[in-house]
Amino acid sequence: MSGQRGRFLTGSTMSHVIRMTLTGATGITFVFLVDLANLFWISRLGDPQLVAAIGYAFAIQFFSVSSGIGLMIAATALVSRRIGMGDRDTARHEATSGMIITVSFQALVAALVVLFRYPLLELVGAAGDTLDLAARYLLMTVPSLVVMAIGLVGSAVLRAEGDGHRAMYVTLTSGSVSIIVDPVLIIWLGLGLDGAALALVLSRFVLAAMALRFAIGTHDLLARPAIWAVRRAVRPFFAIAIPAILTQLSTPFGNYLLTGVIAGFGDEAVAAWAVVNRLTVVAFGGIFSLSGAVGGIFGQNYGAGLYDRLRSTYADALRFCAVYTLVAWGLLMLSAPYVIRGFGLTPAGAKVFWAFAVVGAGSFVFTGTLFVSNAAFNNLGKPTRSTVANWFRDGVLILPIAWAAAAIWGAPGVIYGQSIAGSVVGVLAAIWAWYFLRGFGAPAAAPLDAPPPQA
Repeated sequence: MSGQRGRFLTGSTMSHVIRMTLTGATGITFVFLVDLANLFWISRLGDPQLVAAIGYAFAIQFFSVSSGIGLMIAATALVSRRIGMGDRDTARHEATSGMIITVSFQALVAALVVLFRYPLLELVGAAGDTLDLAARYLLMTVPSLVVMAIGLVGSAVLRAEGDGHRAMYVTLTSGSVSIIVDPVLIIWLGLGLDGAALALVLSRFVLAAMALRFAIGTHDLLARPAIWAVRRAVRPFFAIAIPAILTQLSTPFGNYLLTGVIAGFGDEAVAAWAVVNRLTVVAFGGIFSLSGAVGGIFGQNYGAGLYDRLRSTYADALRFCAVYTLVAWGLLMLSAPYVIRGFGLTPAGAKVFWAFAVVGAGSFVFTGTLFVSNAAFNNLGKPTRSTVANWFRDGVLILPIAWAAAAIWGAPGVIYGQSIAGSVVGVLAAIWAWYFLRGFGAPAAAPLDAPPPQA
């Protein structure tokens, strides 16, 4: 199998960016649309406490899912580089080893979240019956992170290969199952929040099954598990995964802090915040998928030493990001009144949502550049730069800016603070990544573990 070259090494980089991002966006947007539908059915029960409980649980679950995404980024980077080098045999072993490592890591994360779910929820502001509901939801859903890890790495392998369509089918299938069973479990069988949790768990099993089907049955990109292969992969895998995980954890950390700030304005504001969080990932699925989508393009061309294509991929991804955001922003402003009515938001909650539709959504023009820069750093040997940029936003800027904005504008100020912090860091990260890419020299094949030139 060695010698077979990657599909991203020739052709228009913009066409690759568009194809991989749109297939990724279709899949991820559908999954998050299902999640939004899940929240919608819960809101139909007429109890704002249930919606707030999911909002609090989301703040915690965001951490655990993000750690899995960080591990997925490492798998994509390693496998795509090997494919770019034409070394498919090693790519297969690294794909399997990455899956084993990811499943083991996520099992540990799930155990810790389940064990400490009450104190974690209390820290973010949950109390009383809402606290108990959120804790029950986490207890039912978090253990399935182990199953989700299989699906994430399987999808990462498909993207590393360049098969965006089948990676999309993986998420579409799991989402379709969820969207069918959600109303059945939540409304018709009267299971309420428990039904929402069961639907999420079922969708994760389907995700894993479909990812394995395509990764093994279609592309034969998973080798038999071998201890020697896992041992060999651990060091390069975690060299990318640790900073990638830290990078991914910055966003839920920032969300966690903001949830704590907005909790001071009551359950009605938290319920609106839950809707904003769900709708953000639906409306900007293309932006969230952009980082993972272009990761394989960066990785294959880096492995092949085609440095000019790295720069053109980065520029094309930024252009795509800007156009996508402007379209999504316009649609959000037009649909805001219908969303507010559909989810039964109170006047206080409506103010929060309008702040997002008018200001927060527009800031993704700049926030999206951070995601593209993350992809460049993670796949080109400098993942710690992504960590620095993201934690500067979520660990340094976001809380004081949100406090100041909330003191002026109330609950909507949390949205404004998030937008300001994201925009500032997005611009700085874009400049940093562009100068980094300019530092790549002559197109010579790059060894897998060799660092790229310093910018």
